[in-house]
Amino acid sequence: MKITPPATFALAFTTFALLASCNSNSTKAEGKSAETQKANADTTEVSMTAPVSKPIDTALYDSLQLKLANGDTTGKWPVKNQPYPLAGAILPFKRIVVYYGNLHSKKMGALGEYAPKEMWSRLNTEIKNWEKADPSTPVQAGLHYIAAVASGTPGRDGKYVNRMANSQIDSVLAIAKMRPNTIVFLDLQVALSNIKAELPHIEKYLELPYVHLGIDPEFSMKDGSLPGKRIGTYDAADINYVSQYLADIVKKHNLPPKVFVVHRFTRKMVTNASSIKLRPEVQIVMHMDGWGEPELKKGTYRHFIYSEPVEFTGFKLFYKNDIKKAPNRLMTPEELLKLTPKPIYIQYQ
Repeated sequence: MKITPPATFALAFTTFALLASCNSNSTKAEGKSAETQKANADTTEVSMTAPVSKPIDTALYDSLQLKLANGDTTGKWPVKNQPYPLAGAILPFKRIVVYYGNLHSKKMGALGEYAPKEMWSRLNTEIKNWEKADPSTPVQAGLHYIAAVASGTPGRDGKYVNRMANSQIDSVLAIAKMRPNTIVFLDLQVALSNIKAELPHIEKYLELPYVHLGIDPEFSMKDGSLPGKRIGTYDAADINYVSQYLADIVKKHNLPPKVFVVHRFTRKMVTNASSIKLRPEVQIVMHMDGWGEPELKKGTYRHFIYSEPVEFTGFKLFYKNDIKKAPNRLMTPEELLKLTPKPIYIQYQ
């Protein structure tokens, strides 16, 4: 199914009213296969204190990458000339399954919509569904928190970005600890600021071995437009800057590789993707962030994720927006496992 630019634009553009809402609130301060067993033996549980240094099994890594390629015959997948990751790498040994959102808004995702115990009950159900659909791939649970939210108002610095207080991020880390070995992603929507200026605000958290990063080109407004008026963009140069920033943190603090998620649902959201650099310290996930009916989502994945290989791939499922049109249902893990390549990062909003 060919997706025209207007259809793609409508597919995943975030409801901007949610951002203004967030801004107003935030001012208040079963048996496993041998392969699975081997994968578990060669990778370590996420440490909340210090990383471990057992090298990865490169033969297993190659075989799992080939499995994710899902029979692709074009030569695109698996991506050629990837560096092997440092010890402690999560991907492709485990599939990451996360809930996304912000604690200030029940409308921005499941992470903020439900109280922690109910949220975990729901996420654990999704994790079990994935374990059943693909028993050979262990699931790594995670929470994906929007730590800087593109805002409907300019704020003190006029950048239209609402940075979450450290106390809010600390609350998310505490919620993560309710389930052992959970990882956390901090997501940045930079609005009229820029990624270089925003990263230092969360650097102390990125120094933790279980905290990873997401960036959202949709709200990187390089042309000066207000966020929510049009879709923003990042270039490979921006992504390479972030990747090097993360790599420096990993090397300085002797951490396992950081998982680095880049949201995407249009071509212009990521320009010059072929120039994105891969590093042993960082695992890049190009994440299909579009909403809509299954065929539309599959088309977006095919056009903007499959067709421009970077390293790993992700797929977002929207509990509300994905069911607005027939067949009025979420895609299942079984359906997503038929995609080429198979997504190794799954996000529920």
